[in-house]
Amino acid sequence: MTTVPNAQAKVILHLDMNSFFASVEQAHDPKLKGIPMAVAGNPKERRGILVTCSYEARALGIYTTMSVGEAKRICPHLVIVPPDHEKYRLASNAVFSILRSYTDLVEPVSIDEAYIDITNIGGLTSAIQIAEHMQQRILNELDLPCSIGIAPNKFLAKTASDMKKPMGITILRKRQVPDVLWPMPVIEMHGIGKSTEKRLNEIGIITIGDLAKADESLIKGTMGKNGIRLRKRANGIDHRPVDPDAAEERKSVGSSTTLPIDETELSACLEVFKQLSVKVAQRLDRRQLAGTVVMIQIRTSDWRNFTRSRTVINPLYKAEDLYKEAAELFKRHWDGDPIRLLGITVSNVIPINELNEQLSFENFEKYAKEAKMEELVTELEKKFGPNSVKRGLGER
Repeated sequence: MTTVPNAQAKVILHLDMNSFFASVEQAHDPKLKGIPMAVAGNPKERRGILVTCSYEARALGIYTTMSVGEAKRICPHLVIVPPDHEKYRLASNAVFSILRSYTDLVEPVSIDEAYIDITNIGGLTSAIQIAEHMQQRILNELDLPCSIGIAPNKFLAKTASDMKKPMGITILRKRQVPDVLWPMPVIEMHGIGKSTEKRLNEIGIITIGDLAKADESLIKGTMGKNGIRLRKRANGIDHRPVDPDAAEERKSVGSSTTLPIDETELSACLEVFKQLSVKVAQRLDRRQLAGTVVMIQIRTSDWRNFTRSRTVINPLYKAEDLYKEAAELFKRHWDGDPIRLLGITVSNVIPINELNEQLSFENFEKYAKEAKMEELVTELEKKFGPNSVKRGLGER
């Protein structure tokens, strides 16, 4: 392909696989094509949760996180298959290999999506041609559909890839932002979840346009540095480069320390975890990351090493939250042996400005149960009055 000068405006693609897990299952078993089907965490249990579903199922009103029982009531002949992690990992690697055959500037951001910088292999002149070629290769070689967004930066490219599914290719230019994005409610913007939407609504910001035009000091005062970033995104501004090494860098952030003496006091060990939590939180802040897996490392005086971890529903980045998880893990698993080294690592990390509540294989069942509990509490409070229902602490 034609090489273009480096000074040319950036052209970024965001490739998003369509119903990835379901599509991989259909590629492996053609009998699943063209019918309502879903991947569920526990297909034998009617209370199992759908991880994803085919577009045929979506057309009937079935959606991710719906219980198997609910989905079956809508569509009794819905075909459900259990998730196969290894199958999806191999398919993901194959997709990224195809993308890297075009350029080294490929940044995977999850198992089924990636950014690609095509500025120097054709730029905007060849963007549609390159995107179509990628899309058709992935379909022909792997039998998997995808959508691609084309834009001058990551944020707009990701937004564009959502605009036409399945098998869509969409260009979104910065000059289109006022017409295309500004009329939408802020919850439609990447990087904004329910809690952020609520905080923005409370200060009168309802649409993406409201956010784009909001007073910068008001946004910063309400949401800090993340608010400023979101305001820039709402104006179509995003200077993040496509970084092929970012996926490796994002895997984990941690800190450990060797103790001055072999420690046997619980309170002293917890104080060390408190200090480590502050260090890890500072490192996460510097890199603007948050993670859903908290792992502690324990090395005893006789040099035995142990790790224990816990996956949480929503990404953590604050020191107090990290300490809470680490302390609980330590108290649960420490057998009293003298301690030589302690450590905390946060993994499965994502950029903090993309903190939409995310589902994973590890947490979607719990997430759905908690959502059901919230609905139940709301109904009870409607009947018996505000604050009439109190949650117990329970076992986490």
